[in-house]
Amino acid sequence: MRWLLIAAALLGVLFAGVGPAAAQAAEPCRASADNGCLTGTLDTGEEQLEGVDVLITPVDDKGEPIVGQEPTTATTDESGRWSFSFTEPGRFQVEIVEDSLPDGVEALPSKSKLLKGPGNSVVVNGMIGGLASGQPVILGVRSEDYKAETSDFEYFLQSSVNGIRLGLLLALASIGLSLIYGTTGLSNFAHAELLTMGGFTGYLLVQNVGIPLWPAVALVTVICGAFGWVQDRGLWQPLRRRGLGLTQLMIVTIGLSLALQYVFQLIDTETVRVVVGIPDGVEIGSVGITWQSIISMAISIVLLIGVGVVLLKTRIGQATRAVADNPALAAASGIDVDRVIRLVWTVAAAFAGLAGVLYALVTNGVKWDSGLQILLLLFAAVTLGGLGTAFGALLGSMIIGYVVEVSPVFGMPSDFKYATALVILILLLLVRPQGLLGRPERIG
Repeated sequence: MRWLLIAAALLGVLFAGVGPAAAQAAEPCRASADNGCLTGTLDTGEEQLEGVDVLITPVDDKGEPIVGQEPTTATTDESGRWSFSFTEPGRFQVEIVEDSLPDGVEALPSKSKLLKGPGNSVVVNGMIGGLASGQPVILGVRSEDYKAETSDFEYFLQSSVNGIRLGLLLALASIGLSLIYGTTGLSNFAHAELLTMGGFTGYLLVQNVGIPLWPAVALVTVICGAFGWVQDRGLWQPLRRRGLGLTQLMIVTIGLSLALQYVFQLIDTETVRVVVGIPDGVEIGSVGITWQSIISMAISIVLLIGVGVVLLKTRIGQATRAVADNPALAAASGIDVDRVIRLVWTVAAAFAGLAGVLYALVTNGVKWDSGLQILLLLFAAVTLGGLGTAFGALLGSMIIGYVVEVSPVFGMPSDFKYATALVILILLLLVRPQGLLGRPERIG
């Protein structure tokens, strides 16, 4: 894995110059169990604002300043970034000092909430409209009071849109996982780490290298696809030829997953964002959605349709299905099984990396363990739809994504919404063990 260590070192060097910087401290503000961190970037969309003062005032539960506690001023650096570190639990009002703004720039009003601490690592949405002068704010963090502010039906509609969005992104990643299982019989526990890789790579390309967003997304797809090709060529094909069983190969995937997680931690342990700023969006009735989410969903739909067409209408798709049905018979009929498997690994990694960078866009960031959190949903999706079937992975992903987002509407606590999807999976498998689109197999 020499190439992996070299890549990690290069990424670390690239990343070193773009970490969050404190306005009045040499060391970046890092959140921990004992230390909270407020960070943000002031950006008009055309330039970063340097030398702007941000006032952080401790407030009580009613939003009133606490007597005896003085406010703190943080100043943005040349990248427009500011940060504030705190060690005691509390709530804070964050506001822009308007007199410090450059000519022609003003603070725009926005909806806002208060911040609780410590231990929170909060990234404040970057554009100038993200902070409202004189108003308490918490931006970049999902409002826990959202349901209380809307009707049940509006909340259901918004959650449904979010569920479809999550389902499409899960499908983009899980199709590759399902095809790998179908062609090799291997359950790849390292697959979800490619989502994290996609998010981190997108962050480095956009924030560090300066590549525009959507060309960077395309480049992330190519880089992750190349990583998948290298994986199969340098690791999985040699292990298959040595006759390792599926259990041993599965253990290798677990080891690779842990290794990649450590590499991501070497780069950064905080949540990183591909784009710093408040994304533009549209409101359709009571449903709000950002353009980044719309574009991400459109990309997912186009690619998923493309996969279906390739699998059903092209020779390489037919060869892939033949290898999935019976590798030995496919090889006997003249199909290059290794070539098909390598193509599957490449496409699976490319799609997973793309899903990762899109996931980072629509969820305001990605962290070193984001893949680990998504892994269970991916396996639930491919199992629910039917192991080894691409169309089953699509159907299972849409169901899992929708259930995860909509379950809080019916009273399920947000912390348990993933458990709801898994309960549905268990109940379905009790009735249909092969999954929704899987084929029953004879045992014994």
